[in-house]
Amino acid sequence: MKVDRRAVKPYGDTINDGKVQMSFTLPLKAGREAEEAARILADKMGLEEVDIVGMKDLGEGFCFFILYGKLSHSVDVTTIKAAEIDTNTMDYYEINNFIKKEIGRKVTVVGACTGSDAHTVGLDSILNMKGYAGEYGLERYPEFNVYNLGSQVPNEKLIIKAVEIGADAILVSQVVTQKEIHIKNLTEFVELLEAEGLRDRFVLIVGGPRITLELAIELGFDAGFGRGTTPADVASYIVQTIVKRKKK
Repeated sequence: MKVDRRAVKPYGDTINDGKVQMSFTLPLKAGREAEEAARILADKMGLEEVDIVGMKDLGEGFCFFILYGKLSHSVDVTTIKAAEIDTNTMDYYEINNFIKKEIGRKVTVVGACTGSDAHTVGLDSILNMKGYAGEYGLERYPEFNVYNLGSQVPNEKLIIKAVEIGADAILVSQVVTQKEIHIKNLTEFVELLEAEGLRDRFVLIVGGPRITLELAIELGFDAGFGRGTTPADVASYIVQTIVKRKKK
C-alpha cells in the first residue's frame, strides 16, 4: 500500500480518511448544554463530521466525553527532521564487554526523582536489579556502580551526591508534570550545574512519560527517554557517549 508521505493523515477505516478519536473533560454538568459545548470545541479544533459517542457525568459539575471526527489537515513527513539518539542499543553482555574494553573501569551512575516527584516506577525500571520488560536493571550490571536516591530529591542534593561519588552520568526521572512543573524543575537543575561549572562533567539524562529527545536537548540535557525505554537503551547511551567524549 503506497502512502503519500507529503500529505499524511490519521487512519481510521481507510488510508488518509482523517478519522480520529478524542476524549476530554469539561467543567460542566452532563447534559445537552455540555454536549453542544463539546461539539463546538471539536469544530474549532478542525474536526468535521463530529460524532459524540460517550458522555459521562463525573459529579460536582464535571463531565467526560469521547468523540469521533474527521481531520481535514495533513502533515508533510518529508519536511520533518526529528532528533534521534545517535547510539546503538547493545545487550547486557555487549554493554559489560564494551565497558571493559573501551573504558577500562566501572561506570558510576546516580539517579533520582527530583523536586516534588514521588513516583519512582520509571527510575526503578532502569536502575533496580529486576529491571524492565525482561531486561536487567543497571544494578545487575557488574561494570556499573549505581546509586538510586529515590524520590523527592532536591536538585542540590542530587548534584552534591554526583560530585561526591564521581559520577559519570546523572539520571533524572520526572513523572509528575501538572502545570509544567517538570519544566521548571529540570531547567533549575541544569542551571545549578552550569552555575557551579559542572555541566560538562556528566552525561545528563532525563526520563519520563512526557519526555522527548527534543525537549531534553532544549532544556540542556544530553538525552531524553520516554515510554518503553529499557535499561539497555540507557546503559548503551551512557557508555557510548563516555567513549565518544574521551576521544574528542
